[in-house]
Amino acid sequence: MAKTRRQIIEDLKLIDVVIELLDSRIPMSSRNPDIAEITKNKKRIILLNKCDLSDEKTNQRWVEKLSKEAPTLLTDSNSGKGIDKVTKKIDEIMEEEKQRQAARGRINKTIRVMILGIPNVGKSSFINRISKKTTMEVGNRPGVTKQKQWIRISKTQELLDTPGVLWPKFESQETALNLAFTGTIKDDLIERVEVAYELLKILEKDYLDNLKERYKISSEEYEVIQNMPNSTYELMKLIGRKRGALVSGGNTDDEKIARIILDDFRNCKIGKISLEKP
Repeated sequence: MAKTRRQIIEDLKLIDVVIELLDSRIPMSSRNPDIAEITKNKKRIILLNKCDLSDEKTNQRWVEKLSKEAPTLLTDSNSGKGIDKVTKKIDEIMEEEKQRQAARGRINKTIRVMILGIPNVGKSSFINRISKKTTMEVGNRPGVTKQKQWIRISKTQELLDTPGVLWPKFESQETALNLAFTGTIKDDLIERVEVAYELLKILEKDYLDNLKERYKISSEEYEVIQNMPNSTYELMKLIGRKRGALVSGGNTDDEKIARIILDDFRNCKIGKISLEKP
């Protein structure tokens, strides 16, 4: 982490604009506070990526809030949504500087851009989209980008992909859980059943209709479990029975239920969900 930070600070000497990539479902939890500190003297753009997975109204509220700090755009690297607006925004915020350079006789100087973010915010997929290439290694494993490279993203813009990633800082249990929900923390490092249980508590509170629709839970069925001790766990078991996650004796398989809930959330099968709201 310290080595990566030093390398980024060194590379920033070459950079005109910094793009900070966040997960639109958890903008604050997916943010490393070091980024704002080490890029404070640079022009910045904030991208709320994976916006097709998060609640549209909440997305707009985050754009309003974060735009007070830096120009903020919604993007989705998988569908390509909003990607074309990024190079335009870079040109826009560099216009004054370009005019100053032109007055000194420096015309068509290349704008150099750096992209920063924690693992799993979709950095490699975003770069593939913006550069219209599919040459980068893309995967769900954190930190698959191995070496520094310059990538041309327009006639006048080059992007430096940083090989290292600034890892998230677990400043609270809520932050750590949000990173576990979205898969930033690998599933084999977490207590999956506990994480799915905590996610279900949030979904039950804020997206109950989505849960009922996804798992075909009637109002009568939900009312019955509401009167039981630890109703959230009873809801987990009900989902398990609906999905056939059973073991011998008719008991539910908690591990399998947890996988179903986490996978459905991450693949947007429960709906567009924002876990953090401004």
